[in-house]
Parts: sequence; C-alpha cells; structure tokens
Amino acid sequence: MANLNQESPARPATTPAMFAADLTTQQAVAGLVGFLFAVTGPTAILLAVGVKAGMPQAEMASWLFGCFFLNGLISLPVSLIYRQPLVFLWSIPGIVVVGPALDHLSFAEVLGAYYATGGVMLVLGLTGWVRRCMEAVPMPIVMGMVAGVFLQFGLDWVRALGTDPGIAVPMTLAFLAATAWPALGRRCPPLIVAIVVGAVCVATLGNGPTADQMPLAIAAPHFTAPVFSWAAMFELVVPLLITVVVVHNSQGFAVLSAAGHKPPMNAITSVCGVGSLIVATVGTVPTCLTGPLSGIITGGNSDTRGHYTAAALACVGVMVFGLFSPFFTGLMLATPKAFIATLAGVALLGVLKSSFTAAFQGRFAMGALIAFMVTVSELTIFNIGAPFWGLVFGFAASWVLERETFSTQHDDGKAD
Repeated sequence: MANLNQESPARPATTPAMFAADLTTQQAVAGLVGFLFAVTGPTAILLAVGVKAGMPQAEMASWLFGCFFLNGLISLPVSLIYRQPLVFLWSIPGIVVVGPALDHLSFAEVLGAYYATGGVMLVLGLTGWVRRCMEAVPMPIVMGMVAGVFLQFGLDWVRALGTDPGIAVPMTLAFLAATAWPALGRRCPPLIVAIVVGAVCVATLGNGPTADQMPLAIAAPHFTAPVFSWAAMFELVVPLLITVVVVHNSQGFAVLSAAGHKPPMNAITSVCGVGSLIVATVGTVPTCLTGPLSGIITGGNSDTRGHYTAAALACVGVMVFGLFSPFFTGLMLATPKAFIATLAGVALLGVLKSSFTAAFQGRFAMGALIAFMVTVSELTIFNIGAPFWGLVFGFAASWVLERETFSTQHDDGKAD
C-alpha cells in the first residue's frame, strides 16, 4: 500500500496472538461504549431525516445496513492492518445536508452525488493532495473546532442531570466513585459501572423498551440506480466533501494524533472514497472517519498500543447492529435519552480535556478560540455546518492576528 501515495501498514502484520495480547478489559470497555455511542444518537438523526423526507421504511433500513454493517466490514481490516483505531462510519452533517435536498431532488439524483463524492475522495487520497490540504491547517485550530464539537456532548450530559436525574445522577455518581476509588476501578472500569447502574435505574423506573418495540428481523439491502444530474452535483458534492474530508476526517486526525497515533491521511481518504462508492449502492450517505467515536476509544484509555483492539470490537458491534437494524433500532429508540447522554458525556471527559489543552496551551490560541466559539454557535451558512466554518474563521483570525506564527510553523516544518 506504500504505492500510489498510500502509507505503509504496520509491521509486523497483526496476528491473532498479537491481538489477544493487546486486548485488555480497558480496551473491551472502550469498544463497548464506542459501539453504544455510535448506534444511538446518530441513528436517531438519520431516521428523523428519512421520516421527514417521506422515505419508505425499507429504504431507511437499507441506509442503516450500509451505515453500520458495510462500514464496519470496511473498518475492521483497516484497523488491523494499521493497528490504529480507524473506524469508518457515516457523516451526520452529511445526512443533514442531504435532508433538505430530498425536497426537490429525487433520491436517485442524491445517489448520483454520493457516487461523485466518493470518486473525488478516492482521487484526493491516491494523489496525496489531501495530506497537503490537511497539513496547511494548524493543529491547534483543528483542536479548537474538535473541542467545540465534543462540548455539545458534555452539555447534553449536564442537561440530563436536570431533565432526568433519576438516571443521569446515579450514573454520574457511579462513574465518579469508580474513578476516585482505584481499587474498584481496577476490578471494574468506571464506564462499565456507569452502564450497569444506568441499566438498573432504567429497569427500576420502568421506562425501558418492551418486546413489541424490538422486532427480531434482518435488514434487507435496497438497491437504487443512480441518476447523475448537474443540479445534484452542484448542490451536494462540495458540501459532502467538506463534511467528510474537512469536518469529520480532520476531527478524527486530530483526536488520533493527540492520543499518540500517526493516522495515515492518504489511506484514510482513499478508504473513505472506496467506502462511499460501496455504501452508495444501498443508498447510504458517504463514509467518513469517526471523530467522537475515536475520542471515546482513546479518551482516558492510556494504552495506545491496544486502541485498535477496542476499535475492532466496536466494528463487530456495529456490524451486528447493521445486520439486525430493525431490532436494535427499536431498542435504541426506546432507551431514555438521559442514559445515552450521560454515558457519552462521561466517556468523552478525557478527550475533551486533551482537546482544550492542545488548542489553547501554545501557538494559534486566538485562532483556536475563534474556531471553538464558531463551532459551539452551531452556525450554518449555505447548508454547511458550524465545524467547517469554525475552521474557516479560526484560520482567518490566525492569519490576520497571528501572522508571524505561520512563519514559525513553516520554518519548523523545513527544519524537520
């Protein structure tokens, strides 16, 4: 894979014995929590878009099959090949962008835009141009944007403490107690303690899912022939590229780099391109490298060497979810929102702290601050979400107010 500008895989190749040695209880917990996070809130957003657009239930089930089963099938070997937590799922801002387009474009035209987006991403990855684009944006500014994205999950957790204290408060106290009591934390990781306590609270309060809300069925892929129209190309391809390459992938790159990894940017972009072409066959929005999920896997998980095992477990989980999406979607939709909000909030505490530290401890602090504030504002311009505009305005602010820092960065790069 070193040819065509693709980074070389890890050496020696990952073996079952190596995987077993690197898999610890901490990694298993991170993979479980990452899986739970990936299949809850994001799925609700996708289903809401589909319902609003009047999409048939069979089509939405096909979306979920592509989002989780096919993307998980792609992510698992890539994580093992590079021995990094490289999980590819789907772009939430991407599906939000597509939602309004379905009011005046046919679904076949939208699919045409999906295929075009995947093709462009594949070219960017194979040529190596994406690395040049990503390296031009200073990392503190990217981390400011990432902090703004992750802050939303922290705020959802805090709000849950007020809106549903019967679930959020016990889960939070359990997590803090397990974290503050090392002896307990070594026997049972804090996140597992929070999950168990939350499940008991849900069962005790009697607001958990019922059997009729969880039909046991296997998803059936639904194939639609694409239509390539100029209207769909102009409206969707550029925003989808921005949400995947600039917004989602840059989050993933930043989180993985902060955790001590060296993400293969060209290979990741190429995989996103190939993945997008594959999942488009079943109507799914383009593939991207996950940001928040990468944060959950790496945040508070100091064993960098074994992060890929947590990713592999999360991939197996999302594949099962995608295969049995009718059952798991019913389960997820019937679970109280406070449970998921609290679980995601405490899981992301570590990565949120590291994001703030990386953004504001040194150079480009003003640009990072602007990127953070714009991202938190949820500003939308031209149907493009706040994370992208956070990068744009943060970069512009640093270019005007911290111009000399760019020269220093350039000199450092030459020295390397």
